[in-house]
Amino acid sequence: MSSDLVRPWLATAARLLLGGVLVVAGALKLPDPAEAVRAVRAYRLLPEAVVGPVAFGLPVLEILVGLALLVGVFVRTAAVAAAVLMVVFLAGVSSAWARGLQIDCGCFGGGGEVAAGQTAYPWEVVRDTALLLVALALARWPHSRLALSNRLEPVHG
Repeated sequence: MSSDLVRPWLATAARLLLGGVLVVAGALKLPDPAEAVRAVRAYRLLPEAVVGPVAFGLPVLEILVGLALLVGVFVRTAAVAAAVLMVVFLAGVSSAWARGLQIDCGCFGGGGEVAAGQTAYPWEVVRDTALLLVALALARWPHSRLALSNRLEPVHG
């Protein structure tokens, strides 16, 4: 099978995976804004004045980027935005890990301080690195099947 036939289907799988993860992550944070604030604050990276706006804005951004990927519009732009989000998430988790903070990442809701030994930093780094690689591949090869944007322009390999 030629890569011209396979690549659009791989891009479709990448879109659905990355978009699904982002929508779920954002949606799980929306119901409890106080929990989202607690999660962002636990990283001890941002001035208090921006903790709230980041905690409220991040889930909305995740959902918007995820929906763009799921329906297949602005795929390259959404993939680049997802890659930037993954880099930010990796930097936050790596910083917390390096500084010895005992926190739940808050990636899918929750967040804040946890008991010693309850962190999942290695898994979080592996997961976010894998999602970063998916986002970068999708930014490079954004044309996919079952995308709304295909109605406007033909799919190329």
